[in-house]
Amino acid sequence: MVSGGIALLYLVLAIALIIYLTARYHMNAFVVLLLVAFLYGLFSGMPLPDIVKNIRTGFGNTLAYIGIVIVAGTIIGTILEKTGGALAMTNTILRVVGKDRSPLAMSIAGYVVSIPVFCDSGFVILTPLNKALAEETGKSMAVMAVALATGLYATHCLVPPTPGPIAAAGILNADLGMLIGVGLIASIPPMIAGYLWATLFAKRYEIKAQLAESYDSLMQKYGKLPSTTLSFAPIVVPIVLILFKSVSDFPTKPFGEGLSARILSFIGDPVTALLIGVFLALLLVKSEAKKEAISSWMDLGVKNAALILAITGAGGSFGAILKASPMGDFLGNTLSTYNLGILLPFIIAAALKTAQGSSTVAIITTASIMAPLIESLGLHPVLTVLAIGAGSMTVSHANDSYFWVVSQFSDMEVPVAYRAYTTATLVEGVVAIIGIMVLSFFITV
Repeated sequence: MVSGGIALLYLVLAIALIIYLTARYHMNAFVVLLLVAFLYGLFSGMPLPDIVKNIRTGFGNTLAYIGIVIVAGTIIGTILEKTGGALAMTNTILRVVGKDRSPLAMSIAGYVVSIPVFCDSGFVILTPLNKALAEETGKSMAVMAVALATGLYATHCLVPPTPGPIAAAGILNADLGMLIGVGLIASIPPMIAGYLWATLFAKRYEIKAQLAESYDSLMQKYGKLPSTTLSFAPIVVPIVLILFKSVSDFPTKPFGEGLSARILSFIGDPVTALLIGVFLALLLVKSEAKKEAISSWMDLGVKNAALILAITGAGGSFGAILKASPMGDFLGNTLSTYNLGILLPFIIAAALKTAQGSSTVAIITTASIMAPLIESLGLHPVLTVLAIGAGSMTVSHANDSYFWVVSQFSDMEVPVAYRAYTTATLVEGVVAIIGIMVLSFFITV
């Protein structure tokens, strides 16, 4: 084995290689992470059988913890999209908040919808409504787009069952129930910051909505939307069950250790809770579409989850290789003298995000890097996942597919998108990490 300092140098080169291959050549992140794991093991002097063993173990252990949850969450998101459940939730929020505050309504809607639905998909789903409201209320599309985009981004990067935070939880062994509970709190300040940035700054850019149809005609086209209760149930019920399990597992055993505690532990396990969410989502499907939902829509959800599963497993492999090398102890001892604390995972994730574009890849790679360091640095796993998520917001620009979704679907020219939207993601990330640093005073290892 090489020394810790040399192993650290190899880590820097490995990160540079990940950025280069994914950003310059758009190479699949699954292949890149596995390739880098093999190369890192070889150059660090790890015995050849141990390289393969650690890669297999890291891949398998990560997916064993979180794989089913990722697939189930993606299926829920697909069904919400296909049935109009996402639109029903948004319409309910709009009625509560009011059309006069439509940017706030879209920000809140994005915050809710992006818990199970990818932010890219969520933006596409809600854009017709966003444009219709912009026309009806006289708001600039710059305001409406930034409000929606930042609302979606807040929970996409911080709250499971979105794949990035789930994958990081698996790699860092963070309690999923606690992560959801704290993540829902931690994601509120960046959502508000994004909304304020939209209404106070982005409003200087006047963009008229290129309207395909009015709000009223849009509602008529969808016909009768699913009920509000049924639309929210696939998201809310699993989250509540997982949170109850986490409370039940507290050392004080608030629900005792009898049958009720065992039942809560069973139905609140993320695997059980998300599968319950899948069946609740099926209640949204109209009878004539049941067959298509059970076959085609579920197939689509599994296909959408496949790439995330592959990248997550490969990230676990890379993390296992790093953990087995001398780099972890060396870097832990070295960095502990600088007292960066929770800022370290934020800085690494922000650097990766800005350089290569994908929030999910930034989250998984950073979690893999932090896995061998978290104990020596005295960091709380949940706060570390959230700090990584905050970094993965910072910043979204031209190498990020979401940047192009937001700009193109909102008819924003690229320079305007940089000034209105990219700056908003910077503000979101900074506000998020400040909030997480405040939480770190109350949540200790």
